[in-house]
Amino acid sequence: MTTTLFENRYAIGPNEVKGFDTQQLRQAFLADNLMIANKVSWIYTHYERFMVGGAVPTSAPLALESVEALKSDTFLASRELGIINVGGEGTIEADGVKYSMAYKDSLYLGRGNKSVIFESKDAANPARYYLNSAPAHKEYANKKIALNEANQLNMGSLETANRRDINQTMINTVVQTCQLQMGITCLKPGSVWNTMPAHQHDRRNEVYFYFEVPESQAVCHFMGEPQETRHIWVHNEQAVISPPWSIHSGSGTQNYSFIWGMAGENLDYNDMDFHAPNELR
Repeated sequence: MTTTLFENRYAIGPNEVKGFDTQQLRQAFLADNLMIANKVSWIYTHYERFMVGGAVPTSAPLALESVEALKSDTFLASRELGIINVGGEGTIEADGVKYSMAYKDSLYLGRGNKSVIFESKDAANPARYYLNSAPAHKEYANKKIALNEANQLNMGSLETANRRDINQTMINTVVQTCQLQMGITCLKPGSVWNTMPAHQHDRRNEVYFYFEVPESQAVCHFMGEPQETRHIWVHNEQAVISPPWSIHSGSGTQNYSFIWGMAGENLDYNDMDFHAPNELR
């Protein structure tokens, strides 16, 4: 019996989004149910063939299974995978090699890995593995990256309510990948704005996964073209799929963290087109 859930979402252009109501926006761009106990959940987007998912093993390990859309016997036959643990301690076994995964640890698995097993140390406090995957043209070595091994940028200020630490766990100065990039941004107490000034990068898509959001709080995620913005309210462990033509920014009702993941034809992290706050509409 399969333990994998799968959803396919097709690409949507900016002209279509202009006519969307709230429910249509949420159906197209919000991933609101990625972390399901005893399941591996996937959304296959048609932006850069990017996949976003979650794996929550509790009483038994979970295997990374292929899905029909990939037309391959194994999930990583022609893909790479980025994993970040946002739950309790666990282990991931890739082709016989075990990696211990603490909170906010990252793991890169390259193309060609045949067997991947997710496991939790304590079923009562399970690991919660956030997953990003993109097509890969070459095999690169598997690598675990602890949070203190990331390239860290300290940006923003309290005056503009966006003081934050950007932990680049999967960029080309830390680990070799084909096109996948990931990292963790943590806002300081008193700061609520992420990715401001807002930006676009037309050669890459991006997905924001929000976590460390208290149950009574929320984040308002902004998307759309700079002159035609839209918003989606998100809660803990929910993600927003951002097309290459869209900005991606947000403001919370208190500080929070999020994981950014992107893929495309350019591995230059700084390839961005910025839009000042007074230019947005």
